Amino acid sequence: MNTFLKERVKLGRTDLYTGRLGLGSSYTFSSKAIEEAFEAGCNFFYWGAIRTPFMAKAIRRIIRRGRREDIIIAVQAFIRPRGIEWSLNRGLRKLGIDFADVFLLGLFNKKPHPRILEKAQELRHKELFRYLGISSHNRKLLAQLGRDPLFDILMVRYNAAHRGAEQDVFPYLPQKEPGIIGFTATDRMKLSRSRKIPKGEKPPSAGDCYRFVLSNSSIDITVTSPWTRTQMRDNLKETNKGPLSRKEMEWMRRIGDAVYGQ
Repeated sequence: MNTFLKERVKLGRTDLYTGRLGLGSSYTFSSKAIEEAFEAGCNFFYWGAIRTPFMAKAIRRIIRRGRREDIIIAVQAFIRPRGIEWSLNRGLRKLGIDFADVFLLGLFNKKPHPRILEKAQELRHKELFRYLGISSHNRKLLAQLGRDPLFDILMVRYNAAHRGAEQDVFPYLPQKEPGIIGFTATDRMKLSRSRKIPKGEKPPSAGDCYRFVLSNSSIDITVTSPWTRTQMRDNLKETNKGPLSRKEMEWMRRIGDAVYGQ
């Protein structure tokens, strides 16, 4: 039996140990299905832009079973600058927890204003979260922030069609590097459904896309946000096969180049 999803990796320079596939909260889902994914090895919960009640219910039930130390809860805030404290506190209340393991500053394509960073530090000193992360589409900015000890985790767009982080981010990270979370692994399902996929090429599944991302040694974890329990089970089954073979990697890069338009 494959155990890839149950394996734990250290999330960069934090002391958090995560499964390779995390769960996002953005889409309609089932709390029992989320608990099923947790038992299958998904212990990273990304409480992001759209905070569905299903994930909150699942997290509360897992904690009631005495498993708080077995899960990693990442709360993301997009409201800024004054709204980040409100957003974090609101997320904590809905989950019924006192602190988040990770607080993510959402989608900054320029360096955050000093007031935002001061507020984040203030919230950390209040012990409302343990580790600070940031997400961005600006790869050069992420390479810069990856060398800043203030940031423990970077959330980077990386998939078979958008591989620029291989040149612009990963080579510039310090030896004691931050944790790296990949997002948009399926390129919003374009990698599976695009009309640009050449005839004769097998379209990749969502699981193939996650495996591609996780085959990169710089990536600690990627996030899935399935719509249904069936999709979730398919994603878990496929991703559990582990890293791609060399032949599979070449195939995924061909698909990525076609979808990107190269």
